Amino acid sequence: MAVKLILLIAFFLIMIGVGVVSRKHASSVDGFVLGGRSVGPWLTAFAYGTSYFSAVVFVGYAGQFGWKYGLASTWIGLGNAILGSLLAWVVLGRRTRIMTHHLQAATMPDFFGKRFDSNALRIAASGIVFVFLIPYTASLYNGLSRLFGMAFDIPYTVCVVLMATLTGIYVILGGYMATAINDFIQGIIMLGGIIAVIGAVLNGQGGFMEAVGKLAELKSDVSVTAGQPGAFASFFGPDPLNLLGVIILTSLGTWGLPQMVHKFYTIKNEKAVKTGTIISTFFAVIISGGCYFLGGFGRLFDGPSVYNADGSMAYDAVIPAMLSTLPDVLIGVVVILVLSASMSTLSSLVLTSSSTLTLDFIKGNLVKDLDEKKQLLIMRVLIVFFIVISVVLALDPPTFIAQLMGISWGALAGAFLAPFLYGLFWKGTTKLAVWASFIAGVGITVANMFIKFIASPINAGAVAMITGLIIVPAVSLLTPKMKRQQVDELFSCYDEEVYVKRKVALPEKEK
Repeated sequence: MAVKLILLIAFFLIMIGVGVVSRKHASSVDGFVLGGRSVGPWLTAFAYGTSYFSAVVFVGYAGQFGWKYGLASTWIGLGNAILGSLLAWVVLGRRTRIMTHHLQAATMPDFFGKRFDSNALRIAASGIVFVFLIPYTASLYNGLSRLFGMAFDIPYTVCVVLMATLTGIYVILGGYMATAINDFIQGIIMLGGIIAVIGAVLNGQGGFMEAVGKLAELKSDVSVTAGQPGAFASFFGPDPLNLLGVIILTSLGTWGLPQMVHKFYTIKNEKAVKTGTIISTFFAVIISGGCYFLGGFGRLFDGPSVYNADGSMAYDAVIPAMLSTLPDVLIGVVVILVLSASMSTLSSLVLTSSSTLTLDFIKGNLVKDLDEKKQLLIMRVLIVFFIVISVVLALDPPTFIAQLMGISWGALAGAFLAPFLYGLFWKGTTKLAVWASFIAGVGITVANMFIKFIASPINAGAVAMITGLIIVPAVSLLTPKMKRQQVDELFSCYDEEVYVKRKVALPEKEK
């Protein structure tokens, strides 16, 4: 217990210390929200990765999908790395940094407002962010309750309040820079922790080959391969189609999530984009691939602890059941790992929510003249507000919030992914096409809550994103275009001439 408490206290002190040191970077709106657009590749890549993978992934998704798909759930982690990290950086990173700087856009709603010359779009986008990020924020605490109960016998309430308070302190003190530095520290902890945990869990099963052999003996209870032994140790698992839906939502979804795309706004320069791409992809392979690979062995720990009192499956209990037999030091590491994953994502979400509501909704709409000091004050107050709401929802979640948490990712990505992507690359994207994507993305995922025309909310989110990618070009071809001169000016940032050394780029013409 002493070792676990020492690790926990040291972790908290470092997080707060970073917040205090980072105060000098948070004296302006640009510094507080974007870190002055001068954040290096290591900090940006780790900020992207730690915001991507939270306790929801490590405890909830890894437990749930590892149980359903066995070792094939590792494909989800590899999809996250290739589609959610590598391609996201390659396709979006550079162009997002250039255009958002040109537009002086600090948030995703701000991008939509300036790119399509519509204050109504900015307000609508900020409303979608507000509605769907709050329940997503509340969900971050869910994975902590069983782990803290197992490791410290601390009440869930104390755990939630402590985590929320400490996250709030360092975000309020240091803004984005404190978040980025802490994300880097937390990312290092996550990398070391997941490798140690996988090794210890497999060792407890007699090693990797022994564990796979035991998994291969289990019979599938999935309708697609009912009664078939070996499905949970197979290449594509017992249910490949639904597995594909999970990969699409959890990987492609990052392209449209405001807290993820925001990381590209802040990156320093061209070299930082290239370096960040490599680091972020490596981080995702280890963390996400490792989490889902670990979860794939969940059925070897089948027992009373992974079921609710009514006999239903408690997916959040699968990973804690796997970890309960580890030595105290490793349990302490796991708790710090999950805390790191949760606090990094929480800090990103509350900063995104508060900056969006302040800059895109309050400023210029509710309050016409809002100087920089007042904007900073309002953002800090809203950070407290969002954290308090998330704590209240996490401690006593009503049914509709619990449902909303499951679809928040799908609704946000379904609404934003297509118009953001096309808006960066295609001059022909129209304002009405953006509205159509907003309506379709939110409409499909919310309607599915009540009508359930798609059995899995995960698949509903994937359908919403793909629908947006079809709707935006279709509606753009049929609706009035923006003025040619206005669009050309927006895209002129990509044509600006810059001078680089020959070691960076070959010359077009030799003398």
